[in-house]
Amino acid sequence: MTQRVLLVDDDAMVREALGQTLDLAGYDPILARSYIEAKDHVSETFEGIVVSDIRMPGKDGFQLLDWALGVDADLPVILLTGEGDIPMAVRGMNAGAFDFLEKPCETTQFLSVVERALATRALVLENRALKQSLEKGDAASRLLFGESAQAEELRSRVRAVASMQAEVLICGEPGSGTAKVAEVVHLLSGGAMRPLVKRPAAGLTPEALTEAYERADGGTLFLDEIAALDPTAQFALLDLLEHGGEHDGNARVVVGTYRDLAEEVAEGRFNPDLFYKLDVLRVRIPALRERKDDIPVLFRHYVSIASEQAALTPPEITQEVISQLMAQDWPGNARALMNTAMRFAMGLGLGDVEDGEGERPGLAQQLAQVERTLLIEALRRHGGGATAAARDLKLPRKTFYDKLTRHGIRAEDYRG
Repeated sequence: MTQRVLLVDDDAMVREALGQTLDLAGYDPILARSYIEAKDHVSETFEGIVVSDIRMPGKDGFQLLDWALGVDADLPVILLTGEGDIPMAVRGMNAGAFDFLEKPCETTQFLSVVERALATRALVLENRALKQSLEKGDAASRLLFGESAQAEELRSRVRAVASMQAEVLICGEPGSGTAKVAEVVHLLSGGAMRPLVKRPAAGLTPEALTEAYERADGGTLFLDEIAALDPTAQFALLDLLEHGGEHDGNARVVVGTYRDLAEEVAEGRFNPDLFYKLDVLRVRIPALRERKDDIPVLFRHYVSIASEQAALTPPEITQEVISQLMAQDWPGNARALMNTAMRFAMGLGLGDVEDGEGERPGLAQQLAQVERTLLIEALRRHGGGATAAARDLKLPRKTFYDKLTRHGIRAEDYRG
């Protein structure tokens, strides 16, 4: 169990006496005279608790309590006062203090409250570590779908890259999911409780780039399509990578691209020093056409998500549907497959995939398909009851029946 106690009191005699009490009891006291000194020790990962006097020069114990709970809402803070003021005690507890003790406090009582606070802190940290361990263990499996050998190879590569603290270059065709891979790298690097800042590189100014880097302090900055970064911003990024410690932030930089950066360098469009700085750990995302065995599982997953979001019953996915999907090369990769799944979930069929001419249905046809789907869903919800379904859709009964006739829908088909 953690044994650290940050003791904050401007009174040197009280501070030393309580520090000695903690030390003799086997705890690890950290002595601070003020709010300013205490701030250096408090963080989300602080393996201890805070015991603070209320009345101190400058910022008092209540302000320290507010600040500490802002850093970590689960951090136990015990407040001390020598005045025995009940309203002050109530204020402290309402503000989130773990407990409130009157000075001079009896040693047994003091150590008992400290022990309870440390046990609470240890449990919180243990649960967080378990949560991060679970996320680290399954983030790749949970977020990078696929059953093919290529998909498993991708997951293995991402896990290996995430374990090393260096810049990451993610290469993949448009729509292949570079942002998703960056998120997994972030999570597997222990970033569940750290910032993940995502920015498109196109149009990013040096000032905006630096701001994003500082916001990602302690976490990950992902820049999508890095080849589109402006030349001046390229120099700014190189400076951040080489002198990150001199800026107000220290983030791991992960970039994505669908272009060949070596070719961009050869053509004079990309800074060669930046390229070599970024090309430390590389992840290549296979195109969907290279792992067609993953199409059925991805499509079913996307249809399920789209149906849930639209509160629709997922349509049947027949073998004929799968065959049509497998016959495509999917130049738009997973994003195109996701869009097709969304249309399919809305009752619009497979769109371009099922159209032999390659033409997308017109607006009128798409709206008609959506209307038909909504009518059927309303009937299903109400067991084929036309009156209830019409009321649900806020339609007059005659209008509702006219629409059923227009779409060839029979209410009785949905009874029972």
